[in-house]
Amino acid sequence: MNRMSWFNAVSLTLGFAFLYIPMVILVIFSFNESKLVTVWAGFSTKWYGELLQNEAFLNAAWVTIKVAVFSSTMATVLGTIAAYVLVRGGRFMGRTLFSGMIYAPLVMPEVITGLSLLLLFIGIEPMISPIFLYAAEVWNPFIEGIDERMGWSLLEYLNIAEKFERGVLTIVLAHTTFAMCYVSVVVSSRLVTFDRSLEEAALDLGCSPAEAFRLVTLPIIAPAVISGWLLAFTLSLDDLVIASFTSGPSATTLPIKIFSAVRLGVSPEINALSTIMISIVTVGVITASLVTKHQVARQKREEQAAERT
Repeated sequence: MNRMSWFNAVSLTLGFAFLYIPMVILVIFSFNESKLVTVWAGFSTKWYGELLQNEAFLNAAWVTIKVAVFSSTMATVLGTIAAYVLVRGGRFMGRTLFSGMIYAPLVMPEVITGLSLLLLFIGIEPMISPIFLYAAEVWNPFIEGIDERMGWSLLEYLNIAEKFERGVLTIVLAHTTFAMCYVSVVVSSRLVTFDRSLEEAALDLGCSPAEAFRLVTLPIIAPAVISGWLLAFTLSLDDLVIASFTSGPSATTLPIKIFSAVRLGVSPEINALSTIMISIVTVGVITASLVTKHQVARQKREEQAAERT
């Protein structure tokens, strides 16, 4: 094994220090006894206790998690379909235009994306609201029956009213719009290197195209799909600009709440909340890395077993 040179070691240390020293300082001062975030007065966890009693932060965190789960799931489904069509669809009319439109949000400023979505939601509100009202009149008995059996209401869970208005639904749609292109890029990179002979073998053995995708393609590209979902989930958790344009008074995400609070001064509660978010993201990244590593190792073992037989 080659030893790392001193130049590489120093460069690596400076790079990690530049990245993580601010986070380490934030975590340390989240345990500060003093209310002044720049004056250390001893170790304490009281700010975590006060954070758990702050309903405004807890409600914003709950809205953020709901938006992230729904938008990342929708973005993963749509992004995977788009990637499969781009890679497996071959040449068709408008393919270049379609590819450009899929990847355009990657380089589009978030302000432009947020403003355009805001104008879209305002423009379609008079057209969509009668549809929501009609759907509520027709489907309310059916939905209420489902809600009684489930014990909770999906419409109330998403803050969907009988009138189309900005809230959780519009934030979910906005985050799905800009996150699906990232998912498409991740899944496309896996599909390009995927051995198509496995799909062709499944088709020769009698599988339909849908069965070949479900039984062969999807399990092999699963690590890329999971990575895409995690990337979309993280982007949704982190987004401030687009959510600011598309959220309404009934839905405030955690980044918006933190940004509003920081404008009045940094409090120890915000440090505690940021520390919790850092911990959740760290656990998620480690878990995803271990799952991906396990799946890659299992795939290699299966390929080696297939070659021996």
